[in-house]
Amino acid sequence: MKSASAAHQRALGLSIVLLLPACSYLPEMPSMPSLGSFKPYRIDIQQGNFLSPEMVAQLKKGMTRDQVRFVLGTPLVTDIFHANRWDYVFYRELGTGAKEQRRLSVFFEDEKLVRATGDGVPPALEPVSPSDAKAGVDTPASGASSNESKN
Repeated sequence: MKSASAAHQRALGLSIVLLLPACSYLPEMPSMPSLGSFKPYRIDIQQGNFLSPEMVAQLKKGMTRDQVRFVLGTPLVTDIFHANRWDYVFYRELGTGAKEQRRLSVFFEDEKLVRATGDGVPPALEPVSPSDAKAGVDTPASGASSNESKN
């Protein structure tokens, strides 16, 4: 009885040792012969919010947060320290290796959309130009606020 148990344990140990290397993953096998057009299937990886140009084109100044959420969906990133900013990030890697990344940030003041920055932003929502900043218009780069420019 004892020898049968020991034989089973040895067989189990030997099978584990022999099968364990089959669990390893080799991303590229240059030493293996070419199999022609046969390649392993690689899945597409998509993360974040896909925003089509049509969706972004629907954004208008003065839209409420609920209206923006309806058009673009729930933002991927909301920051408790910057509650007036929503970030939409999209990343896709195709099985072929091609990568695509897009970003869109929308900014609110008094619960209304005031501007957006990122990929594919309509001209009406782009940040104010530096020439407008000289005239006292508030821009993020100038650091001046509308209250300071009046004083």
